Amino acid sequence: MTMQVSLSRRDFLRGGQKRETRTCPPGVALSDLAACSGCAKCVEACPTGIITMSGGLPSVDFSAGECTFCGKCAEACPEPVFAVPAAQRFDHVMAIGDGCLAFGNVDCQACRDACPTEAIRFHPRRGGPFVPELIADACTGCGACVSVCPTGVIKIKETATEMQYA
Repeated sequence: MTMQVSLSRRDFLRGGQKRETRTCPPGVALSDLAACSGCAKCVEACPTGIITMSGGLPSVDFSAGECTFCGKCAEACPEPVFAVPAAQRFDHVMAIGDGCLAFGNVDCQACRDACPTEAIRFHPRRGGPFVPELIADACTGCGACVSVCPTGVIKIKETATEMQYA
C-alpha cells in the first residue's frame, strides 16, 4: 500500500509535513495499536479522563489531567494491546519550555506543586524568582504538570532509544 503525500511549498521547505503525534496509554507502544479494535473500553475505564479516541485508536491528552497508572485501561482492554498491564511510567518525560513564567521574572511553581514524584524542582537565582529544573530520572511522564501550567509550555520530550544493528 502506498501513501500519496502532497506537500505545499512551505511544508517542502520545512522538510515535509508535520506528523501527527500520538501519545499512547501507559504500557502501550505504537506497534501495539495494530491489535486495537477501537472499542474504546480503555476510554470508559480511565478515571482521570485523559484517554481519548483519535482516528479510531486510543491516545492520551494530558491537557485533561494526569495518568495515575491505576491500570484500569489495561484491565478493560479485551485485546492484547497493553503489553505491560502494570506500567508505572511512560516512554517519555516532560520538558519545560522557554516560555515558562519563571524565565520571564514571574513567580509560578504550579508544575512543582502538581508533580507526584517531585521531578520538578526550583532553584534560586540572583535578581529573580526561582527557576525550574526537571529531573528526567524522576519523571514518569504522567502529565500532571501539563494541565496546571498557565502558559502551556510543558511538552512531551521523547526519551532517546538506542538503535541496535545486527
